Amino acid sequence: MSKVYARRRLSILAALTGLTAFVGALNGPTASAALPTPIAASTARTYLSSLTVAAEDRTGYDRSLFPHWITISGTCDTRETVLKRDGSNVVTDSACASTSGSWYSEYDGTTLTSSSGLDIDHLVPLAEAWDSGASTWTTAQRQAFANDLTRPQLIAVSAGSNRSKGDKDPAEWLPTRSAYVCTYARAWVQVKHYYKLSVDTAEKSALQSALKGC
Repeated sequence: MSKVYARRRLSILAALTGLTAFVGALNGPTASAALPTPIAASTARTYLSSLTVAAEDRTGYDRSLFPHWITISGTCDTRETVLKRDGSNVVTDSACASTSGSWYSEYDGTTLTSSSGLDIDHLVPLAEAWDSGASTWTTAQRQAFANDLTRPQLIAVSAGSNRSKGDKDPAEWLPTRSAYVCTYARAWVQVKHYYKLSVDTAEKSALQSALKGC
C-alpha cells in the first residue's frame, strides 16, 4: 500500500467517523440511564393484581429512618455508584466523585454534563414505602431498600424532575417524557411486589392505565 493511498484511506475513515458521531447526535442522547431492566408489562399486570390495596399512613415517617447512602465498594457510596452506572464517559476522582461525564435524564429527556445537576431518585419514594408497609421494617431492611442496586429502584435523573416528583405516587406524578411511562410503571410494580408493599386505590388505577400503554 502506497503512502499516498494510506493517507487517503485514513482521511476517508476519519470523515466517516465524524459523520457517524454527527448522525448519532441527531438520533438521540449519547448517555442513557442504566436502570436494571424492569419486569415485562404482562408480569407487571399480574403482580399489580396481587398487591394488597390499603389506605396509606405516614404517621411517624422520617427520612433518616432509611439510612443512605452506604459504602458500596472502596470509597464509592450508593449515589456515586449510580452516577457512574447511569452516565457515559464518567470520570471519577480518588474519592469516587464524578468530575465529568454525560447523563441523560429519562424522566424529562434532558442531558446533563455535571453531576451537581443530578439527583438519585428512589423510584418508589422512601415516604411512599413507609406509607405502604416499611413502617414495620427493621432499620436494616429500610437501609437495604434505600440502597437497592439490584431492583429497578435507583436512577440518576435531573434534580428538577426529581424534585417535581417528590414523594408522589403514580396517581399524582408520572415522568413528563411519555416514552418512559411504561418503564416507570413496570419498575414501580416490581419494587412494590418484591418488598411486599401495598398500593392505594388511586395508585393502582393509575398503574393499570399506564400499563395498558405498554
